[in-house]
Amino acid sequence: MSVIHRLSDLLVNQIAAGEVVERPASVLKEVLENAVDAGARAIEVQLEQGGVRRIRVADDGCGIDRDDLALALERHATSKIATLDDLEQVGTMGFRGEALAAIAAVARTSITSRATGAGHAWRIDGGDRSLAPAALNQGTVVDVADLYYNTPARRKFLKTEGTEYAHCDDMFRRVALARPDVGMQLSHNGRVVHRLPPGTPAARIGALMGDDFLQHAREVSAEGGLLRLTGFASLPAYSRASRDAQFFFVNGRFVRDKLLTHAVREAYTDILHGSRHPAYVLFLDLDPAGVDVNVHPAKIEVRFRESRAVHQFVYHALKRVLAESGAGRIDTQAAVPSTPGTGFGGAANTLRYTSAERPADAASSSYDSARPWPSSTPPAIPRQGQLAMDSASRAYLDFAASARPPAGGAPSAGMPAAAPRPLPDDGDGAPPLGFALAQLHGVYILAQNRAGLVLVDMHAAHERILYEKLKTVLDGRPSVQRLLIPAVFSVGAKDMAAAEECSEVLAALGFDVGAAGPQELAVRSVPALLANAPVAELMRNLLEELREFPASDVVTARRNELLATMACHGAVRANRQLTIPEMNALLRDMEATERADQCNHGRPTWTQLTMGDLDRFFMRGQ
Repeated sequence: MSVIHRLSDLLVNQIAAGEVVERPASVLKEVLENAVDAGARAIEVQLEQGGVRRIRVADDGCGIDRDDLALALERHATSKIATLDDLEQVGTMGFRGEALAAIAAVARTSITSRATGAGHAWRIDGGDRSLAPAALNQGTVVDVADLYYNTPARRKFLKTEGTEYAHCDDMFRRVALARPDVGMQLSHNGRVVHRLPPGTPAARIGALMGDDFLQHAREVSAEGGLLRLTGFASLPAYSRASRDAQFFFVNGRFVRDKLLTHAVREAYTDILHGSRHPAYVLFLDLDPAGVDVNVHPAKIEVRFRESRAVHQFVYHALKRVLAESGAGRIDTQAAVPSTPGTGFGGAANTLRYTSAERPADAASSSYDSARPWPSSTPPAIPRQGQLAMDSASRAYLDFAASARPPAGGAPSAGMPAAAPRPLPDDGDGAPPLGFALAQLHGVYILAQNRAGLVLVDMHAAHERILYEKLKTVLDGRPSVQRLLIPAVFSVGAKDMAAAEECSEVLAALGFDVGAAGPQELAVRSVPALLANAPVAELMRNLLEELREFPASDVVTARRNELLATMACHGAVRANRQLTIPEMNALLRDMEATERADQCNHGRPTWTQLTMGDLDRFFMRGQ
């Protein structure tokens, strides 16, 4: 080995560039953050050949004084921090003071800047550090050309023009999302790709993420102590196959933090399929002293002083928002029709008769969400005085009965038709999901609300209701239903062993299971909520999961997955005919259940077609 010697400044900068300047997008990030820190209100970005040939960023910020231009290209020279206290509560995007020096070491760089109050601008060359007067109205222009021209080995690692441009575009989006108050424009090879005027966060998110994202997202706004979380989180129906639509900002800085990612993922538990990823744009604001941003040169990783508190705050804030039913968010203004006379309550928009003609007694049985009847054994119909239904269902039955044509067919020509009545109102306004009209092919429920038509997947909706009830019941001592005749079914040797080994787990869930023979099991009691579920099918699925995972995991981490399986088998199945009161009771349960917009597998349980949607489909008023 040779003697120890000091490295040249150029070599030091080139070594640092290996961490700071990974690709053109890294250059764009550093320069954009400097523009934001300078107080710019308008930023223009021009790229050539994906940023490899050229990156030019012009802003209207405060600019750099002539005497500071040369210092700006030196390592560890910055105007943003001066002491350790500044570093521990840094509030700017940049602070390390090494980015421009690293960029100038591996690319042909020039900076043109006019400081506020200066007579004219000055330009400095990043190679020979020469200064010259220049023409510029305001702010700073950073021009970076021929990235890695002097380190060809490193340049070979760059990807194609399309790939490098995609990374630059993603970096531009991150800064644009973080600062909606700043007007920004991006051009590539002379073509304008993004032109974003300053505006509200929602407008900026809609411009970059698409209006479709906003339509399928919930607004997040939560505060707790020194923490504040805002932004938008998508509903499970808008889930994606990759994480390309996930943006999390801490004090305006885009970060990729495992703690925050885990908190978001946990908030989507029970409503999102395991292979899908949510889309979100979230902003976490906290005291700068509570987060350490000096973790990595790229400044994309952070460390929180109170990581547990931050995790719980983000998790609970998102969980509360996602647990709200979308039924309460229906925009009734969207129901305004395009043609006069067809508004809500008007003659053209009222139900004149029920689509399922049943005798009055047959339409009077109530829906019991805790005990779905098997499709093979229809429920006994109680007497009129024994009905257990809410006032809304009663009002709907009275309304439907009065609007039904007389027995024996349509009304005679001389008999006036029954005058249509407005949708029943329970005193506080019609329920968000409205009132049931009919059942379609034994699978979907059709309902009418103030906005228009509601379509409900009855199995998915009932599955969610049962799942949430099972979770609540299991937190205490679950009530069980003893079976008059034990359910006996044959199983394999593995299932027999699993039933014996996990008897305590099954008992905690409300099942009394024992051997009835060498390869037979007998179930003597089940959870009360699943009294009429297909016992054999349900038990086989539970035992299959118990074989794969240890009992200790099932009662802790795997508990919800087990309950989801139970709810799926206990929910009403397709082709099960429901009466109008049963459908209405299901709708009321949905409105009172958290996360009722999705089933346990992340599928939507209902959708809304407004009167405007229907008018457009039938081209009314066109």
